[in-house]
Amino acid sequence: MINRVVLVGRLVRDPELRKTNSGTSVASFTVAIDNWRGQNSEKSTSFIPCTVWNQAAENLYKFTKKGSLIGVDGRLVQRSYESKDGRKVSVIEVVADSVQFLESKSSSQGRNDNNSGYSEDAPANDREDTNVDSIDIVEDDLPF
Repeated sequence: MINRVVLVGRLVRDPELRKTNSGTSVASFTVAIDNWRGQNSEKSTSFIPCTVWNQAAENLYKFTKKGSLIGVDGRLVQRSYESKDGRKVSVIEVVADSVQFLESKSSSQGRNDNNSGYSEDAPANDREDTNVDSIDIVEDDLPF
């Protein structure tokens, strides 16, 4: 059986970073994907919920923000849970094996928001840390 998903799109909002009880990092994010239909090129947008774990989660949180163009490689997962009001909820999401940053930091900061459909908030590195350990990365190793 094959279960592989590859997406390219923009973050709908800043990624949310959390830690498990054992200290493992997990980030939740939603990717907006444009869909083109028919010869008239009618566009619709899909909003795909995603999750990424460990160092990739910390990097996503630290180096991206709402509107960032990313590539996601992962697999579809369906899970169920009971909501606070007692309803059974089923969720289908992408669990990312890797996330690629697809634009340079300067082009991300200089992007005209009116063309992208997404507004830019403060740069990702201006966010308050939420008890996230610092990441020891040499800037030359970054893809942007």
